[in-house]
Amino acid sequence: MSKPTIGFIGLGIMGKPMAWNLLKAGYPLVVHNRSRAAVDELAAAGAMAASSARQVAEGSEVVITMLPDSPDVEQVALGPEGLIEGARPGLIYIDMSTIAPTTAIRVAQALAEKGVRCLDAPVSGGDVGARQGTLSIMVGGDEAVFDQVRPIFSVLGKSAVWCGPNGAGQIVKACNQILVAVTIAGVSEALTLGARAGVDPAKIVQVLSGGLARCGVLENRGQRMIRGDFQPGFRIRLHYKDLNIIRQAGRDYRVPLPVTAAVHELFTLAMAKGREELDHSGLLTVLEELAGIEVRTTEPGE
Repeated sequence: MSKPTIGFIGLGIMGKPMAWNLLKAGYPLVVHNRSRAAVDELAAAGAMAASSARQVAEGSEVVITMLPDSPDVEQVALGPEGLIEGARPGLIYIDMSTIAPTTAIRVAQALAEKGVRCLDAPVSGGDVGARQGTLSIMVGGDEAVFDQVRPIFSVLGKSAVWCGPNGAGQIVKACNQILVAVTIAGVSEALTLGARAGVDPAKIVQVLSGGLARCGVLENRGQRMIRGDFQPGFRIRLHYKDLNIIRQAGRDYRVPLPVTAAVHELFTLAMAKGREELDHSGLLTVLEELAGIEVRTTEPGE
């Protein structure tokens, strides 16, 4: 059975490697992006370049977007020359951006009037997961559509979980981002306290990684944090954007999020200090400044 033609819009730090993985897996690809370089790169490898989202929709059976924020998704999906203008009944639209759940629902409802079946499918795993095809994908929408596109998700991620109706994928992503942000803040506080008390930060990471406090942040970022290596995998400004979405979701669903609000203020401080392009684990630098101590080790971690 032939593979469906996939349209891919948004070829940034996440989208471009995802599109490459689909192309390598043998999917015919139609690509569009605001800047041309990534489009030309993929076109040279066999993808078809499109000049608008509308053109992508007209030439694809499945459309995937990976865009920065809710307004970008609304513009691409519903704006002039958007997907809605090139849509036809039976088209499947998968938005893999991280956006407001209410926006995901609104876009799905608008496109459903054109016969388009929509999934919101945000991801976790960062640029490394995008390159390696090991993303964790959380999906909202019709379960039958989810089952239909499982082969596509299997190229992009190591796991894809159907979470419920439209918007559910974005809600689960919000939950993910709450835990990651709160954990980064907690690890930063722990390292700062330990360093102020004169304990080797490498020993703190070693011990905490072996007990109940072990977590993905320590596993994937602990050694980098104590070396002061904040090269971005997921930037502070993007997690700040996600926290804004989360706080709005809390208001929309009338759920108090007091811990998230406190961590949001720390991310706001990081933004004010010009740290927006650091990896989100660079939140440690804010805690360091508040305590007047640098968490650094010259010894290799265990």
